Amino acid sequence: MVMMLLNACAGVPDGPPLVLDVPVSGTERSAVHPLDLDDGDYVEGVLDSGTDAAELRLIDREGRPIRLLLNGTAGREVFRFVAGPGMAALRVTLRGDGGYRLALTRRIAVADQHPVLQGHLSPTIAALAETVRRGGGTDAFWQDIARRGTPLVEPLTGAPGSDRVTMTFLARGARHNVRLLGGPTSNHENLDRLGGSDVWYKSFVVPASTRLSYQIAPDVPDFPGTCRECRMAILARLQADPLNHNPWPVAAPDPYNQVSLVELPGAPPQPGLEGGWAEPAGRLVLERFASRILGNTRDVAVYAPPGVDPAGKDAVLLILFDGPDYLDRRAPVPTMLDRLTGDGRLPPTVAVFIANPSAAARERELPANPAFAAMLADELLPWLNERMGIRSRPDRTVLAGSSYGGLAAVSAALAHPDRFGNALSMSGSFWWHPAEAPPDRPEHMAGLVASRERRPVRFFLSAGLFETGGDGDIGILESSRHLRDVLEAKGYEVTHRDYAAGHDLFAWRGALGDGLLTLFGR
Repeated sequence: MVMMLLNACAGVPDGPPLVLDVPVSGTERSAVHPLDLDDGDYVEGVLDSGTDAAELRLIDREGRPIRLLLNGTAGREVFRFVAGPGMAALRVTLRGDGGYRLALTRRIAVADQHPVLQGHLSPTIAALAETVRRGGGTDAFWQDIARRGTPLVEPLTGAPGSDRVTMTFLARGARHNVRLLGGPTSNHENLDRLGGSDVWYKSFVVPASTRLSYQIAPDVPDFPGTCRECRMAILARLQADPLNHNPWPVAAPDPYNQVSLVELPGAPPQPGLEGGWAEPAGRLVLERFASRILGNTRDVAVYAPPGVDPAGKDAVLLILFDGPDYLDRRAPVPTMLDRLTGDGRLPPTVAVFIANPSAAARERELPANPAFAAMLADELLPWLNERMGIRSRPDRTVLAGSSYGGLAAVSAALAHPDRFGNALSMSGSFWWHPAEAPPDRPEHMAGLVASRERRPVRFFLSAGLFETGGDGDIGILESSRHLRDVLEAKGYEVTHRDYAAGHDLFAWRGALGDGLLTLFGR
């Protein structure tokens, strides 16, 4: 027991002991209220001091302070602590002549401190749980799943006609654990084991318009190490879901180099990708580009769809970061441009795909780097004109990118609006800030926009509904929406679109088409 009765607290009048859900009142400037708790109890309480500032401390049997719970607050304040050895009482100290009311509102014993499973989101898993509880097997379940494929998608229980569904990810036969990467959260989710069976599962409620790619990692090694080292161990086991019927790309050398696709019937169309990949029909030119400003060399690819003259004065110039990602079958931008320009949805458009010299260079150059923006404006554009006759107009030029690339597109356009009149961001990393930024200014780009005069730049911003922050950190979804609000407040022309997706190239390729059509579509 964590006992009380503070006979040693000389000069401090004792108040009544605290009992759960029984408030005590006082008017003394200082009072002690004994506690009767067990070691490990989780306790919540409320102190209401009206207009007077009050201090609340945990003290021991000798009246010595253990922990300051409330420091000079006024009005109604909630406090929380976990009982431990030596905690004997709560001391209230008023900084005025009013009164107070103090109460313990919640007490949870150690034996009751465990998560309570509130049933199963998935009706199929709920039925299987009952089968397993009765001693039945799982073979019939797995035969059905092999036919249907994963993840398991079911109508939301109790919500017929809802625009949301229950999505359950599954794995069979893991010994120790299963991790999910790319599911409908921003976390590396742990799948749960169904009793002692061979079924591992995790269910989510998601929009019926969800589109995502994911991988699973069964039996991830668990060893002493830093948090980052343990997260990196997931990569050693990360692979396509063997039960999913849509591996991507199909021709990957092995499942470790594949992802698994989910595309619900309500997912929006991806402009120019109707019918899937097709061999590009235009002209692709591969070059090496050297930058004096950055002191490095990188690959640059230029693509013109059939019938598009790169030197045409009215052509749209698309400059796309992380270029190689958008040149293969996963996100075939040349195929997309062939269709969008061929059927007249887009005006003639020339695409320039900018590669990164290295992963380290990407981390250094893309996050709002003025030198990178200067390279684009003062070196790349003249080089494109000299080598290929491309004559850019700011109102017909768009910088585009995903993640750090989205941040780079916005920051470079704002830095050089006389060269780049449009910015297209897909899941832009607008949570980013320089290392020297004060803790209360975590969104560097929003701060820059707010502090500067409006510039002649148009914006298309997109983010995934599953890209939310956690543990007190702001996420891509929240920071993108905030940047939208700041841009609108400054009078910018801005379109913002959310997708039921995560940080995912499978979704970005559709957002790119949507953005181009929004900015330049006919």
